[in-house]
Amino acid sequence: MPSPSLPQAIDAPPAARSSPSIFQRLVGRSEFGPFVLLIIEILVFSFLSSRRGSSDAFLTTAPSFLSTSNLSNLLDFTPELGMIALGMTLLMTAGEFDLSVGSVFGFAPVLMWTFANTGATSLEVGFLIAMGVAVIIGWVNGFLVTKLRIPSFLVTLGMLLIVRGSALYITDGFPQRTWSAAGPLKNILVGDIFLGDLRFRTSLLWFILFAAIFTYVLTMAKAGNWIQAAGGNPSSARARGVRVSRTKIGLFVVSAVMAAYAGVTSSIRVSAANPNSGTGYELEVIAMVVIGGTLLSGGKGTIIGTLLGVLILRLMRNGIVVIGVPGLAYNIFIGAIILGMMALHSWLERRHHAGT
Repeated sequence: MPSPSLPQAIDAPPAARSSPSIFQRLVGRSEFGPFVLLIIEILVFSFLSSRRGSSDAFLTTAPSFLSTSNLSNLLDFTPELGMIALGMTLLMTAGEFDLSVGSVFGFAPVLMWTFANTGATSLEVGFLIAMGVAVIIGWVNGFLVTKLRIPSFLVTLGMLLIVRGSALYITDGFPQRTWSAAGPLKNILVGDIFLGDLRFRTSLLWFILFAAIFTYVLTMAKAGNWIQAAGGNPSSARARGVRVSRTKIGLFVVSAVMAAYAGVTSSIRVSAANPNSGTGYELEVIAMVVIGGTLLSGGKGTIIGTLLGVLILRLMRNGIVVIGVPGLAYNIFIGAIILGMMALHSWLERRHHAGT
């Protein structure tokens, strides 16, 4: 006899007295708030950038917010943080955090280019070694969290220091020498693609592919039920046969691999491997995931919401520069967005449970 879907079977909400309308269902979705914010953000930055350019003769030649040149620059960096956010979404849905993703982002390219620059291996083999080390980092994180019952905050904070320290030790604290990455690996990971005047990189296609795969896993695959059950009610999930520990270990591995892959992609794009790169990314990525509607407590996650969260923060960073706001004010806007979105999510959740 087939078992029911785990999240519904474990924490089934009471049946609604009346079927909600399409609008009520739309508003009740966790992605609704981020989508509205994204549209408002695009409209505001487009209006302000065009107004600023028309009012200042010096800025009339500057690219507007929606110009192809500005969109091309925006699409260069967005997939890299976005790929980290995808892995973090699955992990947070399972009720865990990974604070080491930023340091893995910086460490993986340092390791890859150390092997390549010394002639020990080819660039492609160095890439595989870096991915393999990321698997080990993720497995260690997951093992310590699930087997030794150490909170993931403390485990990954310790791993952050170990991995970042390793990158600094290998490079003596300095970026590795500049090179011109070429060959099949560059074309596969960050090759240029032109769509008229718009230029983007293959990293955007990989990001879209990973997002599609993770969406399928979280919403349609049996593993998605395991992930949500592991974060929503681990004890009940174990009683129903869910391998909670194995699921969480696998997700820590996925999180580390996605961070390493994003770091390698970034290093090839900018032709540099800085041991300090990725500093602070862990908090920015968590903000993207939370803004998108994934619960901090676990049990509920949304890849579509994370995509919206990634776009919201990346457009914010880009837009405030385009309209002339000092980049140092970025954190002020991000903090305001996080607080505002958390208040909105809380309000929508209360209305949803109240059936209004």
